Amino acid sequence: MADDQEVLRETWDGKIAVCFVLASEEVFSVEQPEPFYMMVSRQTYFPLVTDRVLRIFTKHIDPDLTDSQSWLEDNGLPLKWHYPVGVLFDLLGVKDRLPWTITVHFQNFPDGDLLECHSKDAVEAHFMSTVKEADSLKHRSQIINTMQRKDHKQLWSALLNGRQI
Repeated sequence: MADDQEVLRETWDGKIAVCFVLASEEVFSVEQPEPFYMMVSRQTYFPLVTDRVLRIFTKHIDPDLTDSQSWLEDNGLPLKWHYPVGVLFDLLGVKDRLPWTITVHFQNFPDGDLLECHSKDAVEAHFMSTVKEADSLKHRSQIINTMQRKDHKQLWSALLNGRQI
């Protein structure tokens, strides 16, 4: 059982060094803004951690674009916001390219490749849906169905705060 706790701790504590850069073709100001560096939990989703990045970069884009849907890209590949950061990192095989450099876009949203993410509520709904689906496949929904609403909120809060429950 001690080994299980160690695996859980390592899983929840895992972080990835990420360097966010604004797409050069979208820079409206005189010069390219400095890259923004962040240690991002492997368990989280990009829309939950990029608020500060987007606020900084919106100062350097055309003011008409501030209300447009932002999106992230790695080497020409749009990043699906509904995959956990660690899953994207592992799928793209970027272990040899740390920090992971991600380009931030505010225009030309790739409708055919990405789902729009309108709010953190959408991320929460998606997360809970995937938890329910996993529970259904593994435990025939016996765990999620016995949880109360406060337990669901505690699980979501643990993800937001990057802590193990």
